[in-house]
Amino acid sequence: MLVREVMSSPAITVRRTDSVRRAIRTLYVHDITAAPVVDDVDRLVGVVSELDLLRGEFEPDPRATAMPVRAAAEPPRRRVMEVMTGQAVTVTETTDVTTAIDLMVGKRIKSLPVLRGHEIVGMVSRRDLMAMLARPDDELRTAVEAALREQYPFGPSWDVAVREGVAELSGPPREHADHIADLLARTVPGIVRVKHLRRQP
Repeated sequence: MLVREVMSSPAITVRRTDSVRRAIRTLYVHDITAAPVVDDVDRLVGVVSELDLLRGEFEPDPRATAMPVRAAAEPPRRRVMEVMTGQAVTVTETTDVTTAIDLMVGKRIKSLPVLRGHEIVGMVSRRDLMAMLARPDDELRTAVEAALREQYPFGPSWDVAVREGVAELSGPPREHADHIADLLARTVPGIVRVKHLRRQP
């Protein structure tokens, strides 16, 4: 399964010059936990998370302590560029979902910007992956049947069952056709594995 099948698109971005408070409103309004940060020409320059923004809003600003007492009443607004993570870990639309999961676990991050060249086309988060895995088996079975019917209309017929995200395709053994059916079933978000059960001719 590829990232493009589970990512959220289009990506909600913030600018590096946005105030921390403005970025907080953006994440809150769109109900997201992180956002790609872009420069003035929309190039990716980092990622900012809820935790980054909360720290930026509540932790003391070191600039304020360096200001004269008279000016300290109005400390400068902190910008996203001051609190973001500058080295963004990214994936592409054709990255395998398992690779994205490995990156999230290995880097201890919750979201990954999805790029097409230099263009930000989406965001994939742990929440997206959880939503994919939360799909009920009956819904997955219907989606697998539809994928086989629409993408392989002249192929053999299979009886389809789904249990805990595992698609079970029952039919007579046909190696080439089984391989195609396997690939098509795996394109359905939420299908984690495919099993072939042999039906007697």
